[in-house]
Amino acid sequence: MPSGEFLLTSLIVVLIPGTGVIYTVSNGLVLGRRASVAAACGCTLGILPHLAACVLGLSALLHMSALAFQCVRYLGAAYLLYLAWQMWRETGGLCFDAPDQQSSLRRIAVRGFLINILNPKLSIFFLAFIPLFVTPGSATPILEMIVLSAIFMAMTLVIFILYGLSANAVRSRVAGAPKVITRLQRTFAAIFAALGLKLALSES
Repeated sequence: MPSGEFLLTSLIVVLIPGTGVIYTVSNGLVLGRRASVAAACGCTLGILPHLAACVLGLSALLHMSALAFQCVRYLGAAYLLYLAWQMWRETGGLCFDAPDQQSSLRRIAVRGFLINILNPKLSIFFLAFIPLFVTPGSATPILEMIVLSAIFMAMTLVIFILYGLSANAVRSRVAGAPKVITRLQRTFAAIFAALGLKLALSES
């Protein structure tokens, strides 16, 4: 059963406006609902290879020792704090690039897939993120990571679809007020930093 901390942290991660969100929203603004859903599906599938690499690459490490697990945990917490700092310094707003009007839904999905699979930072992030929520001393760490990864992907798909479907309704507010996005990013950064500190200071 995933912890509340995992669900909350995952929600924050997915909600942060990034490349995938911008791509999904831009399709929703320009090409409509079906295009935004296709973009959301493509972006979600694009994180699957990164999650698979995380699961396969850390399985041996998690079986080695409790010390190794704690080292990964602390490194992961440090990375989350660094990410929060990077988010806080972010001052850019959303930029909507109109996609090709003649693009098929399949082409839109493929583009979304490539956007995420070609982002090497995702592998580093999941390498630090997923192990933080695996039960220490678990007899089935791989299974736990697979379950957590599946939940993360499901949350990503749902949130991205909601972003895309809401794009037309919030178009004037978002496109005309980049400061709103900056405030949201900094709010998420503060919450993310607090969760990172809590994870670093927790005893288990």
